[in-house]
Amino acid sequence: MAKDKRLAAGYASFDRTKTYTLTEAIKLVKGNARAKFDETVEISMNLGIDPRHADQMVRGLISLPNGTGKTLRVGVFARGPKAEEALAAGADVVGAEDLAEKVQAGEIAFDRCIATPDMMALVGRLGKILGPRGLMPNPKLGTVTMDVKGAVSAAKAGQVEFRAEKAGIIHAGVGKASFDDDKLIENIRALADAITKAKPTGAKGTYLQKAALSSSMGPGIRLEVASLAIGAAE
Repeated sequence: MAKDKRLAAGYASFDRTKTYTLTEAIKLVKGNARAKFDETVEISMNLGIDPRHADQMVRGLISLPNGTGKTLRVGVFARGPKAEEALAAGADVVGAEDLAEKVQAGEIAFDRCIATPDMMALVGRLGKILGPRGLMPNPKLGTVTMDVKGAVSAAKAGQVEFRAEKAGIIHAGVGKASFDDDKLIENIRALADAITKAKPTGAKGTYLQKAALSSSMGPGIRLEVASLAIGAAE
């Protein structure tokens, strides 16, 4: 009941038929983030794509300038010196067949999965488990690599993966409600820029169609798409 009242009060604080600049929306989102924890600020973007076509898939990684404020758990499939390198870089779970057995048993204690190339025959057998969770390592995303230290460090530093869902919508956390407005603006525009640069060749018409900003427990606020561009007027 308290959550419903809080959400109703949030919707009453702005005009739901209006679109807001990024600066205005951030102030509204932060003002409505009244949960007892530091809520995540989340953005959703509707893209003019059809992800059912291979040439219109949008996916990538970006290191947000100010991090996400979230502690990401990183799992690494590696052996020998590379396993030691992963642990030294701060990986939470490292292993080979032993880690695969844990995953098969439903014990998935990581939010990002990295693997060295020689481990992909083993990891590939876990595709039906890791794939639907968006955890399958991918060379194009830099999560299949010999640079284990760099990949783990980037993930821990606030790297965000973005991926269009079936309806062509991308959801991503861009920071915490406790972040300064300027830091949230910088993060959001960096993400929007990365998504814009990832525009597939098969996409026709308007690419970035709609966007909305919210906190974990707060209402969604419609954004003026033009205000997402780097260098846009405040």
